[in-house]
Amino acid sequence: MTDLNSQYDCANASSDLPALIQQLQQLENGAHDESKQWQDQVNHLRNQIAFIRNKCDLTKES
Repeated sequence: MTDLNSQYDCANASSDLPALIQQLQQLENGAHDESKQWQDQVNHLRNQIAFIRNKCDLTKES
């Protein structure tokens, strides 16, 4: 997935959002040391998920 921006096409949300959520869950559930790099990755994924939900007017359950 490319970086998200104001030109994001919400038609891609149905595939992008589940993929991002899966990546986040794998990071959160996997073995990790909660290093800065791990936290940065988690924050980046959370931000991308929030961006898509906000831009595409999706509820948290989506």
